[in-house]
Amino acid sequence: MVSPPLTARSAAVLAWWEPVRRDLPWRQTRDPWAVLVSEVMAQQTQVARVAERWGPFVERFPSPAALAAEPLAEVIRWWRGLGYNRRAVNLHRAATAIVEHHGGRVPDDLSGLLALPGIGAYTARAVLAFAFEHDHGIVDTNTARVLARWAGERLGPRAVQHAADAEAPAGGAWAWNQAMLDLGATVCVRREPCCGDCPVTEHCRWGADGRPTPDPSDGTAGVSGGQSTFAGSDRQGRGRLVDALRSCDVTMSELAVVMGWPDDPDRAERVAGTLVADGLAAAGDGTYRLA
Repeated sequence: MVSPPLTARSAAVLAWWEPVRRDLPWRQTRDPWAVLVSEVMAQQTQVARVAERWGPFVERFPSPAALAAEPLAEVIRWWRGLGYNRRAVNLHRAATAIVEHHGGRVPDDLSGLLALPGIGAYTARAVLAFAFEHDHGIVDTNTARVLARWAGERLGPRAVQHAADAEAPAGGAWAWNQAMLDLGATVCVRREPCCGDCPVTEHCRWGADGRPTPDPSDGTAGVSGGQSTFAGSDRQGRGRLVDALRSCDVTMSELAVVMGWPDDPDRAERVAGTLVADGLAAAGDGTYRLA
């Protein structure tokens, strides 16, 4: 079957992308597990940090079975520096489910991927597009921002996914989605987009209208807003405790100091309890340890 010709916009984006594409290590593989790991790592974590940690992690845990066979504590130790340790828990649970329900092979269908713990719509479609090269459009904060600006209007969940799927060229979803990610990350950025460097300014309704306020990407489904302040937050305390637990257990008497709140032991105990509830830590005999 012959694929339909590219639209002018698709052709322009792909022509722009080829010489400027980011050299990311996971783009060199079609191994579904390696792609899945890269996508889970990249959730709210800088690409440069993921590029540094992805290779060693996949070498240490080269398959779902290899990860599932290890204690969760070992996976959390290897997750150091990647933020949001709950994602390590979800990846461990997903690997276990893949082994138990899919014979150790990452599913190659949307329903199978979405049934895995911690795997949402974006990650599932990214695995299908980047590992299996299926014709799916992906919606993350970068691609959704581009699509909303092209449309010149705020897009809800169904509309933005429909737009992503409609734009993906038949038989070319791998390159198209990679190009869209790079366009949103380097040109069509959240603040002060580089419209002069954009290959498709003539196809962007928001740009053609003079970039009026409000930006249509604000409030579009899939576009993340700014994060709350990290310094002094519960998230910071959780991170400090997990970092400490990677080296040794922490006693109740040490807890508040380790978490950065020496004068607020009640807060420290409350926040530590959320780590236990999330499966990241375990408590007993007055001591906290990795789960």
